[in-house]
Amino acid sequence: MLTLLQPLAALIAWSGVMLLWLYVTRFSAMKAKGISLKGRVGSRGGDLDGVIDPKAQWKAHNYNHLMEQPTLFYATIIALVLMGDASMISMVLAWAYVGLRVAHSLEQALTNRVAVRFPLFALGSICLLGLIGKLVLAVFFATFE
Repeated sequence: MLTLLQPLAALIAWSGVMLLWLYVTRFSAMKAKGISLKGRVGSRGGDLDGVIDPKAQWKAHNYNHLMEQPTLFYATIIALVLMGDASMISMVLAWAYVGLRVAHSLEQALTNRVAVRFPLFALGSICLLGLIGKLVLAVFFATFE
């Protein structure tokens, strides 16, 4: 059975992949620069910008992005599920959003070309806005079609 929880779970899983990737690359880059965690107090991951290889930080930047806008996606999907939405348009929008976020992550983590990243982000945002619009219509007008 298809459910909107599938794309939600897929994006959560992808966020986990990016978390692991950021740890592996960041710790390797820190080791290469001779940076130790011993004795470090009050620092943040962003403090490593300009200190370690920028390519290592790209994974961390993307992970941070996955903790920002997708929170609206998660809340919207959960609300649509609670309201009983199982429509094909919601499924298409949700999977498109997830696919575009994964593509955005790969672009940012590997080559980080803004000219490519921005359209992926914008298209994903359009999908998210479509889901939000469906939710608002359903809440105020009790319809999914």
